[in-house]
Formats: sequence, structure tokens, C-alpha cells
Amino acid sequence: MSLVAIGINHKTATVDLREKVAFSPDKIHDAMKSLACTTKTGEAVIVSTCNRTELYCNNASREDVVAWLEHYHGLNHADVAPCLYQYEGQMAVKHLMRVACGLDSLVLGEPQILGQVKQSFAKAKEAGTIAVTMDRLFQNTFSVAKKVRTETEIGAAAVSVAFAAVSMAKHIFSCLSHTKVLLIGAGETIELVARHLKENGVSEMVVANRTLERAQGMCAEFNARAITLPEIPDFLPRADIVISSTASPLPILGKGMVEKALKQRRHQPMLLVDIAVPRDIEAEVAELDDAFLYTVDDLQSIIEQNMASRKEAAEQAEIIADEQAHLFMDWIRSLESVDSIRDYRTQSMTIKDEMVARALNKLAQGGDAEQVVLELANKLTNRLIHAPTQALTAASRQGDLNTLGQLRTALGLEKQ
Repeated sequence: MSLVAIGINHKTATVDLREKVAFSPDKIHDAMKSLACTTKTGEAVIVSTCNRTELYCNNASREDVVAWLEHYHGLNHADVAPCLYQYEGQMAVKHLMRVACGLDSLVLGEPQILGQVKQSFAKAKEAGTIAVTMDRLFQNTFSVAKKVRTETEIGAAAVSVAFAAVSMAKHIFSCLSHTKVLLIGAGETIELVARHLKENGVSEMVVANRTLERAQGMCAEFNARAITLPEIPDFLPRADIVISSTASPLPILGKGMVEKALKQRRHQPMLLVDIAVPRDIEAEVAELDDAFLYTVDDLQSIIEQNMASRKEAAEQAEIIADEQAHLFMDWIRSLESVDSIRDYRTQSMTIKDEMVARALNKLAQGGDAEQVVLELANKLTNRLIHAPTQALTAASRQGDLNTLGQLRTALGLEKQ
């Protein structure tokens, strides 16, 4: 059997082309059923995200899979082919494992891709395009991803500004579930910060934004409260953590406002993380006792250190993926050996049954029993040794000593 992986991702194609080969959630079910028809086993899985589209098939030709992809989306071969990567066998297995571990992601080690691969597998099961081989492949892949997360530090270090900001908060407060958070701004970065905070158990968040409607739209997802920028002084004394990211040309939080809030807090510490450029929080705030101010530059140095740490962990992860891909292919080969043994036994039993039936027929017609038995033994022996004899003869004539040695061992001609 030949496993095939055909894909296109952020490294090989533009956003425009990636959009054209993507599969929408409402069509992927039928697409996988259609793709499965190009395989001999009916097994196929499509992984489609904003950064990649990949087709995994069992016992299919790469040419057929590529042709199907181009036909499905109505694309020209000349436009798509240069941007595709294609893997077979063990390389296809290893690629899937690398993807699930975040080793092939835009952000090295990011964990979201594993969830996306799991969703794709679940959809393939619903579509009925999963059987023994692909089920084993994806279950092994999920185990490998878990092993990489457990045995390496690939996901431990923050490599995005939003995640680094939340990691900083965790480092200072250790437990975030009892903290009150003020988020200033309502753009993508603050939304990602809010998501990380929610994942870490923060239940009380306030989002301050110039436009209240924009803040309210974001707050609905995180069960947060929306306020306008002028309302910040009223909430600031209650905030343990302040994270700000706006496009304001002037600072939103000044030293005086923060100093007043700290007095009302009776000098309980306040963490302020300014990830805006230009700054949202005056630099002089750092001079205040009990105010811990970090800027995007502080976070960037953390990110660079953590990225180096992830690269070291990625090297360990690559070794794990390579080993597990090899083990999976051993399992595939064991299936093939089982099939070969079954076929050989079936063939031999068919020959035996045929020879025995002829012998019994001759005995029934009054044939000499000793002669019938001798004839049975000779003909059965000749039939059983015919194929091995031809193989030995061919190997000898071609001077193929390796094959000749393997045949002699298989036929028991070599002493063990």
C-alpha cells in the first residue's frame, strides 16, 4: 500500500492561491467522499486551514490526487503544480506527524493545528472515508503530537506578543483566575490576548475602546464588559492587570492617572503591559512603586529567547516524528507480510486440493494405490517447487547473489 500526501501551504503559495484550493466546512464532507473514489481503499482525509490545504490518501497515485484537486476547484495545472509538495510512504507519514506537532506551522510549535487536524479526521469519519490504515495513521499521529508536547518544550515558550503578554501576567500572579483585567483596544491583538486570558481562567475582563460598539462585539465572546476610553479612570483602581494595544497617537494612560489608581488600591501591585506602537502608557509610569510596566520591546526580547528555545525543542521533536513514522511503516509492512503469507498458503492449499481430488478419482476408478500415491507425491512436489525453482534459476543467471541468498534462506537451504 502507498500512502500519499499532497499539499500547499504558506511556504509554497500566496494567500490568493491558498484561498482557491481551500475547502469550505459545508463542502468538505462531499469533497472527501469524492476524493476517496480516486483511491483503491476508499480512504482519504482533507486538512484545510487558512495556511494550508492537504490531501491524505491511502493507495492512490499522486497524479490522480493532483488531477482531482485541480478538477474539483477548476484550476489550471500550470498554476497549481509548482506550488504543491508531494510525499509518499514514510515521508507522507512523517509530514502529517510534523504538521500535527506544529513543526510545519507559520509559528513554530503553535498548538492550534493539532485541533484542526483532529477536526479533519472526525469529518472524514463522518464521511466514511476512514478505514483501518488511516485510522491507525491519525491515531498514531495524535499520540506523537502528545508525546512531543510532553517530552519537549516546544509549546512552553511564548512566541507571539499576545501570548507573551499573558505569560508575563502568569509569571507575576501565578494564578490568573482571581485577577481583574482591563484591556484597552479591541483589535486582533487584544482579541487574541482575551482568548489566552479566558483559557487561563480569567473570568472578569473589561474592554475599553474608543468605539463602544466594537468593544461590545468582542465582549460577547468572552463574557466581558465594554466601556469607553473616558470611563477608564473609574475602573482602573480595580484592575490587577492592564494590557493595552490601540492605534492612538498619544498615550491613553498617564503617570497621574495610574498613581491615583494605585493610592485607591492601597498600593496593591498592578501589572501594565503596553504592546502598542506608539505607546499607550507613559514611560514614567514605570517610576511608580507597585506599578510593573512592560513594553513591546520587553516582550520582544522574551519572544526571541523563546523562539530559540522552541527551535532546540523542534530538533528533539523531529527525531520523535522520524522514529514514529518509521515504526508506523513497520506496521504497514507487517500487514503486507500477513497478506503475502495468506496468499501463499491459499495457493498451496489450492494446489494440494486439486492434486488430492485427482488421486482420489483415480483410486475410485480402480487405480493401483501405490502408483496413485507416488504420482500424487511427484506431481504435488513439482507443482510446489515450480515457482521457487524459476526464481532460483533467474537469480543465478543474473548473478543476483543477494536475491539468491534470500531465496536459499527462505527455502531452508542455508544452515541457521
